[in-house]
Amino acid sequence: MVVQINKKLLLVCFTLLLLAWLSLDDLVEDWSQVESAPEKLETFFTEDLWPPDWSVLEAEVWADGSLHKPNGDICTESVELFCSKAWTGMVVTIKMAFISTLIGFIIAVPLASLAAGNLTPLPIAIPARVLLAGLRSLPSIIWALLFAIALGFGPLPGILAMTLYTIGYLGKLQYEAMEGISNAPLESAMAMGLTHSERLMHVVIPESSNELLSQLLFMFEYNVRHGTVLGLVGAGGIGMYIDNYINPPFAYDRAFALLIVVFIVVVVIDLISMFIRSFVTEEGDVRRPKWWTVLLPAGVAADYYNKFSNRKNSDSSLGESE
Repeated sequence: MVVQINKKLLLVCFTLLLLAWLSLDDLVEDWSQVESAPEKLETFFTEDLWPPDWSVLEAEVWADGSLHKPNGDICTESVELFCSKAWTGMVVTIKMAFISTLIGFIIAVPLASLAAGNLTPLPIAIPARVLLAGLRSLPSIIWALLFAIALGFGPLPGILAMTLYTIGYLGKLQYEAMEGISNAPLESAMAMGLTHSERLMHVVIPESSNELLSQLLFMFEYNVRHGTVLGLVGAGGIGMYIDNYINPPFAYDRAFALLIVVFIVVVVIDLISMFIRSFVTEEGDVRRPKWWTVLLPAGVAADYYNKFSNRKNSDSSLGESE
């Protein structure tokens, strides 16, 4: 089997890589600092990060021997984990992400419909796109810092910051998904005299529902991850405890343990979102690839799927004849 190489694509890729390398070489003034980087990282990992301090999964023990939550309340839970900094901080972060994602999604949908070029005229679509671009142009950590200055420290600045960024980020993804739907149902809806809101509710959302759901789940996962960063500016959640540990007096091993907790939670959320999407994804006759087929040559993998498809079609024909 001879693989045809696209010479133009290869040339473009080589040119982009060359430009990237030249840009990197222009930005880096001293390449000698790279030589000592592995040794510094190894020292930092072995002496400061490892092993993780899993005391973050335990309640705080006061001088009198009593167990307390991070806010000072007495721990009355039967499981000590529920009073730990990891649990309480992660719960706050998940709540912040859930609220901001839900509110941002609800607001982003109508704004995205105004920004979609196939739903509204350009005099309306362009200002809507500018608004969405403005909301996502500032990172959520900057929004959080501004709200923390205005409202003080706590979860509320983080929720407001993530909500604004969610509106801008999801709005762009949504209007691109809306512009990608088929023109036939839209033209039929316009011929029937449906208003903009009626077309949105009865045509656009049903036609792009799979993309909207995927975007919603992705944004929730993103906000959980980014909620960790917002805690560094006093926006609450588990990031606030991480910030305490990476500042004097340093406790990098405890911060590392909290980061592992965040990683595990994000993986679990991703698995749950994959499970939810499986109920709305129309697979049809498309067979999911086996994990081990990535190790096979392309020709062998293609033969395997062709044999499977032929066998599946023959079984279907046999079942219909019976």
